Amino acid sequence: MRILTALLCLSLTAAATSFAQAPPAPSPEMMAAREKMTKSCQADMKSLCGGKDGREAMMCLRSAPQDKLSTSCKGAMDDMAKFMRPRQ
Repeated sequence: MRILTALLCLSLTAAATSFAQAPPAPSPEMMAAREKMTKSCQADMKSLCGGKDGREAMMCLRSAPQDKLSTSCKGAMDDMAKFMRPRQ
């Protein structure tokens, strides 16, 4: 009985760790789009979202009025949005 309980616990632990794995790494295309957006939107981020970093700054840019964003930043954000849409 103890062996059966131990095997059950071991199998449940193995199943739990397989579900807790990290998500897959971003594709090279997505990494390139992210880098392009970071570079293209740097000035916009400074002027519109001063004092914010990382995710907070990106959320600020997304909520900023489109007419306040530079053309290059808008283009880079559009490219990045292609990776954020759900796949069908």
